[in-house]
Amino acid sequence: MGRKILTVDDSKTIRMIVARAFKKYDLEILEAQNGVEGLAVATREKPDLIILDYTMPIMDGFEMLTKLKSDPELKPIPVIMLTAEAGRENVMKIAKQGVRDYLIKPFKEELIIERVARVIDLKPRGESVSKVRRYDDALDILVVDDKPAIVEQIAGGLKETNWKVEGSSTTSQAIERCARKVPDIVLISLSLPENGAFTLFQMLRAGARTKIIPVFGLSVKTAAEDQARATQVGFTGIVTKPIDFEDVKIKITRALGLDTSFKYFSHKDGLLHLKLPAAFTPSVSNDIVTNLRNQLTEAVESGFDKMLIDMSAVNNADITLIKLGLSSLQLCNELGLKAALIGSPAVTKECRNYEETKDWRFVATAEEALTLMQSGTAVAA
Repeated sequence: MGRKILTVDDSKTIRMIVARAFKKYDLEILEAQNGVEGLAVATREKPDLIILDYTMPIMDGFEMLTKLKSDPELKPIPVIMLTAEAGRENVMKIAKQGVRDYLIKPFKEELIIERVARVIDLKPRGESVSKVRRYDDALDILVVDDKPAIVEQIAGGLKETNWKVEGSSTTSQAIERCARKVPDIVLISLSLPENGAFTLFQMLRAGARTKIIPVFGLSVKTAAEDQARATQVGFTGIVTKPIDFEDVKIKITRALGLDTSFKYFSHKDGLLHLKLPAAFTPSVSNDIVTNLRNQLTEAVESGFDKMLIDMSAVNNADITLIKLGLSSLQLCNELGLKAALIGSPAVTKECRNYEETKDWRFVATAEEALTLMQSGTAVAA
């Protein structure tokens, strides 16, 4: 199954229309009838896109959107808002909250397909599966900015990757560059003169070879009006200056659906090994959770029956770590995998203080974990 779309709407008819619209595409359609259910499904499934109704009982779209954007693991998920004509002004007001696009009800199936295609790649069912690109594959990134220092800064910030950064200072140069070779990602300064960023965006979307390229806007944090406009017209996302390059990498990885599982998962000594990095952030956790079920399922299908969750490099048992640990152990239990935990002294000690983790049992080394699991001893409760 391909990507996941979550539809949150109290109208069964709308949910049916969305499901029918994407029937021919390699998508899994998830459904919820209010914001409370929607948050639960989003937390569990981590969809690639949420189609969210503005007016619903129990929890409306605005409240759900606010909660989504306040959760580090759910914040990156793009949202398309559905509204009645009377609610259009409300949607415009909350565009700054992170709404990628909006649709006014009633709408035709063709229109919602077009809007969704701006955000995620739609692949027809039965289409031959191309090789999934990895985070460490070579990428071609075009930065369109009339300030050479910005291009140099971005190239320097991504130098440890295999991603090549090239700059264009004008709209015409960027179009010529795309005609020679279509880039994987385009970053456009929203402050280009004469409305250049939005002109270029429309030209890219009109081109047969460039219409599906993820396009990000570059903007200073205070240029809220430019950012809201870029979001409205369909930019994939916004990169703010000063640039947080870890955030840029996450945005590019998500936009292209790059495989990052190899950074955390490996197979050795007859078990599935999950190694958490020292810089364990909510974004890293989200990365791992996105791959978790597939990795465990593939391990079981390949004959593995053990999993090692290595937290030895992490020095703080915060809520993000605990949630990941609980999810991993629950999934292991569902799939019949024996699980073992390795923890740093700090994590081992801190986990004793929480009700959810006080019964977790840690070992010091992979060898000890393997020995105990082979003997049938439960290592992780």
